[in-house]
Amino acid sequence: MSTSELAYKSIARKKLEQLKSRIPKEWRLSAKWIPSGMLSPEDSVTVTGKYEAVNVMDVPRKCGLLNAKELEITERWDVKGLLEQMAASKLSAKEVCKAFCKRAAIAHQLTRCLTEPLFEQALSRASELDSHLKRTGKPVGPLHGLPISIKDTFDVKGIDSSTGIASLAFKPAAENAPLVDLLLDLGAIIITKTNIPQTLGALDSVNNLFGRTLNPLNRKLTPGGSSGGEGVLVAMRGSMIGIGTDIGGSIRVPAMCQGIFGFKPSEGRVPFGGQLSGGVPGKARVGLSPVAGPIARSIEDIDVLMREIVPRAELYGEDCIPGQWDVSETPSRPHKFTIGVLPSDGRIQPLPPIAKVLNEVAQILRKKPAIDVVELPVPKVLGDCQGVANQLMGLDGAGNMADLLEATSEPLIPWLQGRFKRGTPRTLAQTYAIQAHRAEIQKEMLKIWMTAAGSSDGSVAKGRSIDAIIHPIAPHPVPEHDRYNAVGYTSSWVLLDYPAGAVPVRKCTEADLELGKEMEGKILSNWDKRNRELWNSQTVDRRVYLDSPLSIQVITPRLHDHDLFRAMSIIDGAVRNEQTKGSSGGAKL
Repeated sequence: MSTSELAYKSIARKKLEQLKSRIPKEWRLSAKWIPSGMLSPEDSVTVTGKYEAVNVMDVPRKCGLLNAKELEITERWDVKGLLEQMAASKLSAKEVCKAFCKRAAIAHQLTRCLTEPLFEQALSRASELDSHLKRTGKPVGPLHGLPISIKDTFDVKGIDSSTGIASLAFKPAAENAPLVDLLLDLGAIIITKTNIPQTLGALDSVNNLFGRTLNPLNRKLTPGGSSGGEGVLVAMRGSMIGIGTDIGGSIRVPAMCQGIFGFKPSEGRVPFGGQLSGGVPGKARVGLSPVAGPIARSIEDIDVLMREIVPRAELYGEDCIPGQWDVSETPSRPHKFTIGVLPSDGRIQPLPPIAKVLNEVAQILRKKPAIDVVELPVPKVLGDCQGVANQLMGLDGAGNMADLLEATSEPLIPWLQGRFKRGTPRTLAQTYAIQAHRAEIQKEMLKIWMTAAGSSDGSVAKGRSIDAIIHPIAPHPVPEHDRYNAVGYTSSWVLLDYPAGAVPVRKCTEADLELGKEMEGKILSNWDKRNRELWNSQTVDRRVYLDSPLSIQVITPRLHDHDLFRAMSIIDGAVRNEQTKGSSGGAKL
């Protein structure tokens, strides 16, 4: 090592050597399967323009590293079906675990989605599960043998939670995060941890330790963040289901970018503690609280996981509340299931494909006799949410994070340059004022759900008329690296603590691109101006969006998490049925 080498570079090199050593040689791809232009991890942080629009989703199937049985294991079943196969001893936990570990290794070599492969530990645990089942005739728990991946931030005893920061590398966790213990007690197998952005403050997944995670659908486009590695691994079937976290959209954004499902629950539904974020401990207690939740390939898979976690969460997490999953939180009432269409946040106008796909879903739902669809006016305060959320996320002035970066002379990733800096922590009085503003917004936003209705005795009683809302996840399609805009479309619902999920609809078609036509109308804000740069033919080649996934966001009132699952199921079912009839208006995912 050169005496002039910056400390973070030496740490990153050792960390990458460690990662590589945890991938068996026989699981490594030959060079012919890795697309040209795969930059080194170090170069990938800053040089992104060289990536070609390559789709690598089929490489695991074609490369020859997975045998026919392993392909069947990783592709044939959903979560429920795979669990049934293992419980009936038709598949062993070890052969299932090995298939997914191998596929995760392949996915990583194509996308850099992993940080801490746990393959050796996972296979050992799988053998223990098999022995228990053979000895007792009973599975260890309802998730016996299920291969699960988790975001790098979650502590696993003996393993780093570096979160992509050199200062935190080679400092293994002393104990498991509560959610990790819960998953293990349920019988699951945690096979790997996945990549995230530096500081967790970007909606790409790139850092100086592990490099940039790539989108397997199109390597020119972002995989999203901050749970980007999770989204990629689940999409590539290297894990049956993944656990991410969300404070600004970090579950829903990666789901949108891969065309899969993401579920951000209300605060307290899933244990969140035992994570390393680089921030001041306890900050979330007085600021904005992130939540943990699943990323999956189907809403049914999310159901299987959440019905086991939610009723037990209070026993594991001091940050959790009592809850049940298999009952609706919505009282029975005579009106139909009512979905409100919220077209924008009032500050940023959605680009044409986003407005179009939201309208398509609304039209599909209008055809269902059991569903009412209503257009919602955009509440004026909705546009204020992002600013308040940013204030709460920055209460500590980012001093602790700045100290971690400076300790090894680690530079900021490109997207954070000009956006991240050491600031002055907010005073207690300032924090009071911000939280008071938040309360006023929450009070005003209640009106989006509630209406006054006359009762039989002539009095007036408040009642909820809207069961769920559909809304864009972002006002733009999946963008190129480092160009994600308008986090307010997702962070607002964290500020309000409304459960929100991502539902994929279809692919972007050439007709969606409206080539030769520019957007018109008044620019609403600086954010709106930046958003239009993702559509202006002078600043982007719109063809980059071709075949990328288009999704919508579904939102329900606070603590109505099972109702969110129900709404996502209804909407996804309606969309799939319409596509089956061949009248979706665009290409299927």
